[in-house]
Amino acid sequence: MEPETIAQVIGIFAMTMNCLSFQCKQKKQILAFQLCGSALFAVNFFMLGAFAGGLLNAIGIFRAIVYMKEQTFRAKHVAWVYGFGALFVLSYVAVFTLFEKPFVGWTPVVELLPVIAMILTTVSFRCNDAKSVRFYGLFSSPLWLTYNIICFSVGAIICEVLNLVSIVVGILRYDVKSVR
Repeated sequence: MEPETIAQVIGIFAMTMNCLSFQCKQKKQILAFQLCGSALFAVNFFMLGAFAGGLLNAIGIFRAIVYMKEQTFRAKHVAWVYGFGALFVLSYVAVFTLFEKPFVGWTPVVELLPVIAMILTTVSFRCNDAKSVRFYGLFSSPLWLTYNIICFSVGAIICEVLNLVSIVVGILRYDVKSVR
């Protein structure tokens, strides 16, 4: 089997984990699925040579662990948001330095989209309820979708479309009070 095919299969499993996360009632369940999705997407992106996505998802693994064990790591402290934000910014810099992506045209803007998305998601993990996590997902997911469309990553595009649908369904199921 070709490495690209293997990467796409891994991406499909990652997509499944991320989409299922928004159907969970509890924040810890959402984070557990997000952790698995991040791990699989990190492998997927690195195998495809998409180093920004790989780096951001690798940091996302650690982030999910911190917020799953929020008492142990005192994850409510704002320092975590700044710390992860700094790591996301450093990954942005690494794309252009360590991985030598050219800093020309729209590339700097395009590479910034998933960084902003990861920062928004990190802010959402500080929230106490699944409703807030889904709400922030309404903003972070379109940033990833835009990034993936520009980079023309078909699997990631499908993932973000499904994530958006899953977020909306989760909001309708759990967050919107039915009118009687």
